[in-house]
Amino acid sequence: MTDSPPTGLSGRRAQAATNDGVILEAARAVFTADPSAPISAVAQHAGVGISALYRRYPGKEDLLRKLAADGLQRFIDELESALADDRDPWTAFADFMRRAVDANTSALTRALAGTFTPTPEMWAGGQRAAELMSDLFERTSKAGALRPGLDVHDLSLIFEQLAAVRAGDEARTHQLRRRYLALFLDAMHETGAEPLPGPAPTWAEINERWAAREA
Repeated sequence: MTDSPPTGLSGRRAQAATNDGVILEAARAVFTADPSAPISAVAQHAGVGISALYRRYPGKEDLLRKLAADGLQRFIDELESALADDRDPWTAFADFMRRAVDANTSALTRALAGTFTPTPEMWAGGQRAAELMSDLFERTSKAGALRPGLDVHDLSLIFEQLAAVRAGDEARTHQLRRRYLALFLDAMHETGAEPLPGPAPTWAEINERWAAREA
């Protein structure tokens, strides 16, 4: 579903806003499926002329950065909502996990990491997300609601594993992701379980994928 154009716009500006929503939705679909796809594939998927796309995004990297930045901001918004949730810590944490999986921002991470050069603002946003995630994780852990050995950086790879679950259509994909998320949540909430084997991923390991192809 495309976003509605901002209220108060008319004529060409309203059409441009509508086209931008269509282009971004098409770009998410195209580049999640194939990060190496040309920008012309986005125009074709969106049903707009290539010139209309280039007027808004001069190159593929500009479009990739916009997608990644939007996904990052959505993730930050969900984290802030979770931290503002005054229900018991486990309930707030589990609901955040469900919303984050439904938002599917990790599919973009899996597809786009290392395919473009992030801006300083994006690095700062990533740091902000990491800090908020740590705050949420620490609050949940202090409440005694997480199993021994679980680390905040485990969550990034859990999200990406769930984003890899895809079926024939969007509804079935959503069902399956929720199914496997339920299993992950049960495992994370099993406070009497044995500690997990091996060390958790480090922040450097999570982050290095974004810089891997930068050089």
